[in-house]
Amino acid sequence: MFEKFTAGARAVVRGAAEQADRTGNGTIGEPELLLALLERRQSPAAGVLAALGVHERRESVAQALAEVRRRGGATAADAAALAGLGIDIDAIVTRVEEAHGVGALAADGTAGRRKRVRRPFTAEARAVLERALRIAVGRGERSLGDEHLLLALTTGSGPAGAVLAEHGVTHDAVVRLLDETRGRRAS
Repeated sequence: MFEKFTAGARAVVRGAAEQADRTGNGTIGEPELLLALLERRQSPAAGVLAALGVHERRESVAQALAEVRRRGGATAADAAALAGLGIDIDAIVTRVEEAHGVGALAADGTAGRRKRVRRPFTAEARAVLERALRIAVGRGERSLGDEHLLLALTTGSGPAGAVLAEHGVTHDAVVRLLDETRGRRAS
């Protein structure tokens, strides 16, 4: 699959592995892919994220992703839905952390293991990569760029898609901006 990736898309995957190293996560997931996309500056995805004002709110996105991880994958929307049922997820997380230590729900099962040279992708991250490839093919493009990774993140229901939506990044907005950029290049 990676043979169809542009240099920019490969840089995102490498950046996601570096993000996993920084956070101590044993796997590469959606949050790491999104954080790596946010580090890009001269690419189609970076242009879209800048146009939508996300680069200026990078810290807010990173904090929201950290909160999702702390809550064991539950997004702010999940927490709100549970609150509607009378379940306070933050109180639950606090009690779990009191009993098992800070970040107990964020643990990925690799504590105490030696660092791997290669970090595996989570099932959700693999699904993002597969969706990105289908999106690129569906748009009639021969290679998979970082813009396709961004589009794939916005179509998923995972933590990265939820955080992007909370920050005003929707699939429709990304498609519109990419098509506008494509139209300017074609003329």
